[in-house]
Amino acid sequence: MSWCMVRLEEANKMLNFTVGPVMSPDEVLYVAGQDAPYFRTPEFSDVVLRCERAMLDLLHAPEDSRCVFLTASGTGAMEAVVMDVLRPGEHVAVVNGGSFGQRFVDLCHLHGHGVDEVRLEFGKQITPEMLESCVGDAVTALLVNMHETSSGLLYDMPLISDFCRSRGIALLVDAVSAFIADELDMEQLSADVVLTGSQKGLACHPGMSIVALSPAAQERVDSNPETCKYLSFKEALSNASRGQTPWTPAVSIVLEIDARLRSISETGIDAERREISSRAFAVREALSSTSLRLVAESPSNAVSAFYCPKHNAKLIVDRAKLHYGMWLCPNGGKLADDVFRIGHIGYITEEQNANLVRALKQMSSDGVF
Repeated sequence: MSWCMVRLEEANKMLNFTVGPVMSPDEVLYVAGQDAPYFRTPEFSDVVLRCERAMLDLLHAPEDSRCVFLTASGTGAMEAVVMDVLRPGEHVAVVNGGSFGQRFVDLCHLHGHGVDEVRLEFGKQITPEMLESCVGDAVTALLVNMHETSSGLLYDMPLISDFCRSRGIALLVDAVSAFIADELDMEQLSADVVLTGSQKGLACHPGMSIVALSPAAQERVDSNPETCKYLSFKEALSNASRGQTPWTPAVSIVLEIDARLRSISETGIDAERREISSRAFAVREALSSTSLRLVAESPSNAVSAFYCPKHNAKLIVDRAKLHYGMWLCPNGGKLADDVFRIGHIGYITEEQNANLVRALKQMSSDGVF
């Protein structure tokens, strides 16, 4: 057996408590182990159309909304939204409370948009005063990461939605890590765009992103010039009507998504959300009496980010890996020593979550934190 195969076997024995990729359920792993079929067929078109219907239903999308499937990461979908939905030179607002908010800012600047930043202190919740003071009259679209994954914060989406509605501003939502984990109703929020990815709440392998477009967003796409062929929503929408993608998709991941969506339809998305919330509560409760403290004022169900007073976040992540066979999620940049994250999404059994809690309690008893 090659060195590479040995390392892969070792990795497969790890418990993954990161925020993506995550552990996948059996129905996804079964599909992943099969050969990818040819995709320019009526059978594959049926799969894509079934996935679109299921996604729009789970998102509570407005009537006549459409979904497009991109062979790209969540960042690819973010950039596609900036290129295809925003009008040329449009002045936008971005809620920026961490690295993913900053990513939207950078993408908008890159593609020639003026940006009013609603800049928040890391982990702090947005307020009406922030929106009123930061968003100018020229703004016609607002972009927000519903869940700022770097801090674990779940934004007050009803507040943001009400503000956008009162100003007549288009609302574009990145729900890559929030989808399934947190309640999301596209129609209730009056969101024109919601995007997500295959590798987080859906618990499939990375490589696909899904973008839901309201009728108003589709009109924007139709009227905009095409600036990129591969990430073109014009191309994607024209092919989606027949259950196809313009280019070769990640065929196996589409099939994984189909299997996963059928499983969710059987169990119910509310039941899945309750399981994720229960896992998050157990971890937070176990750490509440330690020196660690939650970063986010209003944490998402998907992930818990913790401040480490001893500035030893890397040590905690390494110890979890080497002593307990568990992957936790480090933060990067200036907070690499101060913050680590624990993911609660993916296929995590009750026993596995209990093992995580025991490991964390043991590390606390050992004086690691």
